[in-house]
Amino acid sequence: MFGFVTASLSELSEEQKKRYSAVYCGICRRIRVQHSQLARLGLSYDMAFLALLLMSLYEPEEQQGSRACHLHPIKPRPWLDNDCIRYAADMNVALSYYKCLDDWRDDRKLSAKLIASGLKNRMGELEKRYSRQCAAIADCIRELAALEKAHCQNPDETAGCFGRLMAELLVWKEDFWARELRQMGMALGRFVYLADAVADWHRDRKKGKFNPLPGEDPQQWDDYLVMAMGRCTAHFERLPLVQDKEILNNILYSGVWTSLRQKRKQEDKEDGRPL
Repeated sequence: MFGFVTASLSELSEEQKKRYSAVYCGICRRIRVQHSQLARLGLSYDMAFLALLLMSLYEPEEQQGSRACHLHPIKPRPWLDNDCIRYAADMNVALSYYKCLDDWRDDRKLSAKLIASGLKNRMGELEKRYSRQCAAIADCIRELAALEKAHCQNPDETAGCFGRLMAELLVWKEDFWARELRQMGMALGRFVYLADAVADWHRDRKKGKFNPLPGEDPQQWDDYLVMAMGRCTAHFERLPLVQDKEILNNILYSGVWTSLRQKRKQEDKEDGRPL
């Protein structure tokens, strides 16, 4: 379900692209330093959005550097580091761990079991440090799996479940901004879940897989997606964000829709429907 909350790169300036990439590389680097090479397998650009949002709100002191890595062994790539990036790295690992546990429990995927086993030795510390977030991730993934297994016909219920997960993820600290971040995360999570369902609708029908959206045309849910993102951006605009605001605007006002169009286009291409 992740992969929607990304930037529309064609609309970013070169400097913005460099900063966006440096945040992503910083998260990847932190996952390696704080956890393991294996933990980097679950890295998502969605976590760059999380880091940039918190960085803009809290403005922590930053460190920077450049380093070659296994994916880019020739040319060193710039990275940024700060407390928000480290938090995003930890949340990425927690998400990967609980998702792999769920995949092993429900589908007996051996690869998921191996990854979860490799991450398990780090989870005790994460669950202690971020008990609220880890409990929310574990509970919501478990609840969502049960709803999908039962073929829940109420998309509001399944989307709300994922919204609660995202709400707790966005709240780094229980402080003055927690309420606004939690409401923003709830709306964003609902959008992500429903956008994923819209993008996969034809494929799910073809393969006989569960999809929470009823009806014969997934485009009938487009207005609902606009409403969900509208709620998200309403809370977003109440936050006193200055640093990296243009990148964040790009992600929420353009990037999420670009991601949806690309996923729809790819599905149409795979199914042989007119583009």
